[in-house]
Amino acid sequence: MQKLLSYILTPIFFIAFGACLLFFHPIQWLGLKLFGYNGLKKTVSILNWCLMRSTNILGTTYTFSNSHEIPTEKPLVIVTNHQSMYDIPPIIWYMRKYHPKFVSKKELGKGIPSVSFNLVHGGSVLIDRNDGKGAILEIAKLGSYIEKHNRSAVIFPEGTRSRDGHPKPFKPMGLKMLLKKAPSALIVPISINNSWKLVRYGKFPMGLGASVSFKVHEPIENVGDAELIIQQTEAAVNSGINSFK
Repeated sequence: MQKLLSYILTPIFFIAFGACLLFFHPIQWLGLKLFGYNGLKKTVSILNWCLMRSTNILGTTYTFSNSHEIPTEKPLVIVTNHQSMYDIPPIIWYMRKYHPKFVSKKELGKGIPSVSFNLVHGGSVLIDRNDGKGAILEIAKLGSYIEKHNRSAVIFPEGTRSRDGHPKPFKPMGLKMLLKKAPSALIVPISINNSWKLVRYGKFPMGLGASVSFKVHEPIENVGDAELIIQQTEAAVNSGINSFK
């Protein structure tokens, strides 16, 4: 019965989600042209709030738990597990005061209203997954960027999304490069639960009633052996993932 209902609600959701992307595309352009980076950033934050709200059509709810005082005057490396593309709007919205930037695949840099524009002009980097050396160089640029501007880099070290919520082992090279290029950054581990349920049936129909949660763990200083820091970060992320419980 729930899957039958999802066939009815999914087209409505897609219309709302697509309308947000189309509506905010020219507004992003205008914000950037008139007010520079800050104009673009504010527009992107509101866009991602609207994208979250569009998933409410599917009965999706969000919980974002952060009991830590995270400074805004230094760069952050936000490290999290990855379950679906719907991980991204809540991170952008709830972490908006930290100016999150992403490591994204290059295919997202063209043809997607709002999304492609922000990735190209907002400070994120686009990588070719088939070009490991080039990808590391782009990640190095992002590390230098957040170090210079006191902004945040968001990285999903698993490399690909988990289809069932169970975490995959970290691929550490990209994270290690960020830590090297942003030596003053704090590492902020975040655990995501249940966003995979939005795509439990694949691309169509959407899953209904997902209770998506984000848990921010205690920040980790970027001091000492990088391998140990990455192990500590991975353990923190995994500790908050429900598939372990």
